[in-house]
Amino acid sequence: MKYISFENLHTFFEQASAQLNIYVPVDAAGGQSAYTRWTPGTEISRGLHTTRSAKEFFFPQTENLVEFKMSGKNIEIIDPRSETEDYAIFGVRACDIRSFGILDEVFLAEPVDSYYKNRREHGLIIGMSCTRPAETCFCQTFGIDAAEPQGDVTFTEVQDGYCVAANTERGKAFLDALGAIFEERSDDAAAQAKEKTREIMQKLPLAGLTTEGFGGDRLDALFDDPRWAELSEACIGCGTCTFVCPTCQCYDIRDYDTGHGVKRFRCWDSCMYSDFTKMAHGNPRLTQKERFRQRFMHKLVYFPANNNGEFGCVGCGRCLASCPIHMNIVKVMKKLAEVKEDE
Repeated sequence: MKYISFENLHTFFEQASAQLNIYVPVDAAGGQSAYTRWTPGTEISRGLHTTRSAKEFFFPQTENLVEFKMSGKNIEIIDPRSETEDYAIFGVRACDIRSFGILDEVFLAEPVDSYYKNRREHGLIIGMSCTRPAETCFCQTFGIDAAEPQGDVTFTEVQDGYCVAANTERGKAFLDALGAIFEERSDDAAAQAKEKTREIMQKLPLAGLTTEGFGGDRLDALFDDPRWAELSEACIGCGTCTFVCPTCQCYDIRDYDTGHGVKRFRCWDSCMYSDFTKMAHGNPRLTQKERFRQRFMHKLVYFPANNNGEFGCVGCGRCLASCPIHMNIVKVMKKLAEVKEDE
């Protein structure tokens, strides 16, 4: 197995950045962290994951779709896209990597979203095995192994550096091009580190959380459950949970008059907002209870019903840490799991 020490990690970034742009997690003000393009002197975050997920590389919070230039009765249609260059995202955790597959089910299904597809195809994913999972983590609930992220390349932290493995042909080609910077070691240290992570995961507060009682066949049992009113009562509809979520894919499309033409753009939206899905005749979800229910039914029932049992959550724990009133998918799952016992 390939190995690189902590001291030589900067050499990895230097040589990798000569091949392509490489983005790394960096701590920012206020305790938040985000991905930033690596340049010499960049200090890598030691945190668990970024405040917002890496989905922004494929599905940006805001992006221009098309522009219109008008001159009298003539309209010129301009495609603002430029071919995306190859890039790498370093340090992506197993939960976020699983989220990419969930987004693929949405944006790469016919008709394919060409904006998403272009960015997705150019991105090399360098996963980072978790060594210090947080108490808010529950990725194992959805069958995710925090110790074994499935990117193109996996870095596993050991005592004095990282063990590095390629998971795809693309990842292998990337590492081979950097071959001289790696040492060769047995995989014993990596195996021990992974086992330690799995032991920690089994001791976390949410280790026993299961999806039993949820899924595509639970629509009738859950949709009309009276507990939605109680669960949604404290929700303020701020949408924070949707903006930090790595699997939320809702967006709005709007036109902006620049004074010289019109730019059509899309931006993230939230099913928790009162104007979400609002149409000429009104809004089909008039109450916060209905909007609250929509979010969690989509994650736990609608999405698995349409995607071979795949749930729309990866257990990253961001919503648990970010919700200002401490209402989250875990509380919903625990409360509604009682439905099965009541039947």
